[in-house]
Amino acid sequence: MAITGRVGVLALIGVIVVALAAPSWTGVLAVVGVLALGVLADLALAGGVRGLRFTRGGASSARLGESVEVALTVTNPGRRRVRGVLRDAWPPSAGVLEDRHPLVIPPSGRSRLTVRLRPARRGDRRAYRVTVRSVGPLGLAARQGSHRVPWTVRVLPPFHSRKYLPSRLARLQELDGRQAALVRGEGTEFDSLREYVTGDDVRSIDWRATARASDVMVRTWRPERNRQLLLVLDTGRTSAGRVGNSPRLDAAMDAALLLAVLASRAGDQVDLIAYDRRLQAKAGGSGEALPSLVNALAPLEPSLVETDARGMVAEALRRARRRSLIVLFTGLDAAPLEEGLLPVLPSLTARHRLLVASVGDPRVAEMAQERGDAEAVYDAAAAERALAERRHVTALLARYGVEVVDAVPDELPPALADRYLALKAAGRL
Repeated sequence: MAITGRVGVLALIGVIVVALAAPSWTGVLAVVGVLALGVLADLALAGGVRGLRFTRGGASSARLGESVEVALTVTNPGRRRVRGVLRDAWPPSAGVLEDRHPLVIPPSGRSRLTVRLRPARRGDRRAYRVTVRSVGPLGLAARQGSHRVPWTVRVLPPFHSRKYLPSRLARLQELDGRQAALVRGEGTEFDSLREYVTGDDVRSIDWRATARASDVMVRTWRPERNRQLLLVLDTGRTSAGRVGNSPRLDAAMDAALLLAVLASRAGDQVDLIAYDRRLQAKAGGSGEALPSLVNALAPLEPSLVETDARGMVAEALRRARRRSLIVLFTGLDAAPLEEGLLPVLPSLTARHRLLVASVGDPRVAEMAQERGDAEAVYDAAAAERALAERRHVTALLARYGVEVVDAVPDELPPALADRYLALKAAGRL
């Protein structure tokens, strides 16, 4: 039950009438009685809300920042018209543009409403409840009831780095031999034999073919396909640090998506896991990688715990059965790496090629250049120390044969894609 503003207006008029015409308790009771009768009559004549039936339809997924529409159909099985207001409640992060809608449904009729959403966060945005207020014919009171009408819109990562994909795919076509010559080197697929020329790697000489021919023969190679690429997202404490308006994890996701699409177009098998103290997400397999990856990444959030590096490496080894390129998205903070990852790195690098991708903070580089006043100098010193620590960690990882791509969020996706193409061109995958 709810009363409208008309009751207050009529009560004020009644007070004035009583004060001027009948200043007594009898007049007051008369005004209150009339209002009460009007409210009760409105409640009796208002359309029922408990028996309303609701169905939803429309979008069930959206990219972050895009607008989508969800339809809500209300059916009135009763014999009285329902006239009033409907409120469709969603969490604030769903970005509902208008949650209140006028509602008029005749007996045994239905009405279709459209709710526009512009989500502000990744993940599953779930509808809360639908509340209907049915006003009586006098407009004094209304019946009110709430209903659970479940619906979920999964908000996917925006994939801003998609704009870099055409240029990298063109380079991949050249690498595949459609526009350029084949390459030589270990770790690639054998293509053909040809005569030895000065400058060829002696390790590529095919001695059996040489024995059968009159000249020294060497093998030519081409970049391998159907290699395995395992993307490992560290969702621990360091991934929660914000760079600009987003956590580091979001920038790592964007780079991972670009690399995954590029590798799947190259014919490689792409798998992904997210790990902190336990496995948080997994996706991948043969075929197109993007749909499964974006669905797995959508609800992923950083955990404010220290990552279990030993467990993460064990999970990576369990999933990468054959020699693979493992790309680890993690921070370059010295303490977590020296205490957690470095002791277990040999078990990983002995069987696989490891590439570490880290999201840098552009503000640190800006602070390192500032010299305006004493405070700016102190900030610059702190920034230089942070940059020196990252260089130190990079050098430590290099001793284990680990390559590092350290870049700011906008530059990390293309830099990582370029490093993948360089490895593939050199036959090092």
